[in-house]
Amino acid sequence: MARRHPLPSLSGTIRVLPPRDLPLFREHLLRLDASSRRDRFNGVTDDRFVTAYAARCFDGRTLVVGYFEDDALRGAAELHERADMPEKSAEIAFSVERAWQHRGIGSRLFERLIERAVALGHVSLYVTTHPQNQAMKALARKFDAGLRFENLEAAGKIDLKRRLAQRQKARAFSTPASTSQTPAAPDLATAVSGLTKAVVDFQVAAMGGAVLGGAAEAKEAPRR
Repeated sequence: MARRHPLPSLSGTIRVLPPRDLPLFREHLLRLDASSRRDRFNGVTDDRFVTAYAARCFDGRTLVVGYFEDDALRGAAELHERADMPEKSAEIAFSVERAWQHRGIGSRLFERLIERAVALGHVSLYVTTHPQNQAMKALARKFDAGLRFENLEAAGKIDLKRRLAQRQKARAFSTPASTSQTPAAPDLATAVSGLTKAVVDFQVAAMGGAVLGGAAEAKEAPRR
C-alpha cells in the first residue's frame, strides 16, 4: 500500500480583494491549468476571455475573496449579485491553482464567502458547475447545497435564512439594553458647601431674630 504523506499546513491568509488587486486576480486565473480552468468556467476558455472576465469582477457588483501565500494569490472565491432574483441572492464560484488543491483552501474560502454573504444580507447562494467537477460537488455537499443535474450542468442552492436569523439574533443580544438614568450622588465638596451654607443661613437668621427682638424691646420701654 502506498504511504500517504501529510499535506502541508496552510500558512497563508484570506482577505477581500479591493480593485487595486485586479492584476493579482487576473494572473491567478491565467495560471490555472486546462483542467482547473474548465472546472472554474464550465468549459474551454482562452486567455482573452479570462482577462475580460477578471476585469468584470471588479465592476462594483462582485465580491472577490482570495487566499494568499507569499504575496501570491493562489485561490479565489467570487460572490456575484443576482439582481434577477426576488430575494437578495448571489451566485458563487471558486478557483484554486493545481499545486494548492486538496489542502482545504476551497473549504476555507467557502466559509469566508458565506460569512460575507450573511453580513451583506443575502438569503440564498447559487452554484453552477459541470457534473465532473468533483471538488465543487464535494464543497456543495459539505455546505448543504443540494445539487440537481440538468442540461449537462450541476446546479445547487445554499439557503442562508437560518444563518441570517442567527446573526440578527446575536446582534440583538449584543446590543446593551437601555438603563434608567439615576441621579448622581453629590460629591464631598458639594455636600460640605451645602452644609456650610445651611449653617451660615441659620446663624444669620438667629442673629437677625435677636436684633429684631432688641429693637422691639427698646421701642416698648417707657421714656424717662
